[in-house]
Amino acid sequence: MPKRVALALLLVAVTPIYAARRVVKPVPKVAAAPAGITVDTHADTPTQFLDHPFDLGALNTRGHFDYPRMKAGGLDAEFFAAYVPAKYANKGAAAFCLKIMETIHEMADACPTWVRFATSTAGIKAAVAGNRRAILIGIEGGHAIEDSLDVLRAFYRFGARYMTLTHTNTNNWADSSGDEPTHNGLTPFGKDVVLEMNRLGMLVDVSHVSDKTFYDVIEVSKAPVIASHSSSRALASAPRNMTDEMLAALSKNGGVAMVNFYPAFLSDEVAKASKAREEKLKPEIAALKAKDPSEGAVYEEGLRALMAANPLPKVSWTVIVDHIDHMVKVAGIDHVGIGSDFDGIPEVPEGMEDISKLPAIRAELKRRGYADDDVRKIMGENFMRVFGEVEKIAKELQTKEPAAAPVIPSAAK
Repeated sequence: MPKRVALALLLVAVTPIYAARRVVKPVPKVAAAPAGITVDTHADTPTQFLDHPFDLGALNTRGHFDYPRMKAGGLDAEFFAAYVPAKYANKGAAAFCLKIMETIHEMADACPTWVRFATSTAGIKAAVAGNRRAILIGIEGGHAIEDSLDVLRAFYRFGARYMTLTHTNTNNWADSSGDEPTHNGLTPFGKDVVLEMNRLGMLVDVSHVSDKTFYDVIEVSKAPVIASHSSSRALASAPRNMTDEMLAALSKNGGVAMVNFYPAFLSDEVAKASKAREEKLKPEIAALKAKDPSEGAVYEEGLRALMAANPLPKVSWTVIVDHIDHMVKVAGIDHVGIGSDFDGIPEVPEGMEDISKLPAIRAELKRRGYADDDVRKIMGENFMRVFGEVEKIAKELQTKEPAAAPVIPSAAK
């Protein structure tokens, strides 16, 4: 069967209402954007939007992100996470991923005076040069592809430009840092996923993966990789944070690690309190799940109320810069960035309540002696360099390698 026909049939089979959504248009040639593009590589605002739609073009008091606050924070580009909860693994994950990706397109399309949807470094620069901001898509959770390279390619065509290989769940081809390992890292199919992402020009994201999965990715990938929202394990021992050895390996790979703003990933004191809170609230959380087994709006609202009634210890926003500082010392100035995890975290550091507060990080870096060029690197230029390198390598690979043959789900195991 011709591959284009197979791809069309795949999209129709997965979710017909999204199959003919759009073809991404070529980026028009425009004047070069100003130097120093600021990029945040992870926000879960689409998940919040799905639950409670709101006007992104208006200043909101709810949540961490909207377009006026994006402008106030001097942020040029945001990766909205197409987060696929683990409950959809092997149960409609691809359809849900298409749904949230379509939502991201609509979130951008609804506010053309504020933002443009982008799929490339050129698209980001074009948006900035046109006095707009760029919105991009990153898929969170490799189970979204349902063990199919055809689905992966379809997601790329629909606009996804990175994929976090796992979330907190180990999937059929990669071990997660938040779950029991079953594959000793990547399976052979998992390695094929990484290589196909390289060929497509989709950034490989190692946030959430197990240490062994990380090292397998570093060994296999033909392009630099990213950690879209991961902090330093030397400063906070969360398993999803990166050790100094991992940071050194990422640096050698040419990649970039973006610091997460969640207090439990920044402070061991907060992490300890978070675990104690989880234990304390187990009965209440179980009751919420019994009330809303699908973990829908009722569950989410109840969970947010429980978290608000049982707050964690406060941590200053300057701890974010402590992590940046340490990671720069280990990985080098060219290999660190920011990945806030805004709208996906229940608490934020004091003084970093939303995306509008980003200038404080820039100012604190300057106060600590960072040169202007180095501040620009951390705030987004490092990521732009890596994204551009991934695009370049993809073009080279596409001239040498055809698309891999379709893989049926059973072959992933």
